Amino acid sequence: MNLYAIFAIYFLIWVVCAFVMLPFGIRTPDETGEVMLKGQADSAPSNFRPGRVALRATILASILFGLYYANYVQGWVTADMLPKYSGSR
Repeated sequence: MNLYAIFAIYFLIWVVCAFVMLPFGIRTPDETGEVMLKGQADSAPSNFRPGRVALRATILASILFGLYYANYVQGWVTADMLPKYSGSR
């Protein structure tokens, strides 16, 4: 696997992890006791921290990519092991 493929796969995993991490740790104005602004949605976060989301996404993406790369090198699960892709019909 070349360096560009490693970067591309890691980036895709990171983006998915960032979207997965978005709802965790968010608190609404009702939960924090803050006054809502006119036109603000009830579900709008009052304490959004993109740095924390990026850090959590980086940690999770690194773990998942490490598992992916270890599987790529070691061959723990291959396409031949999956019933639909085994080649026999």
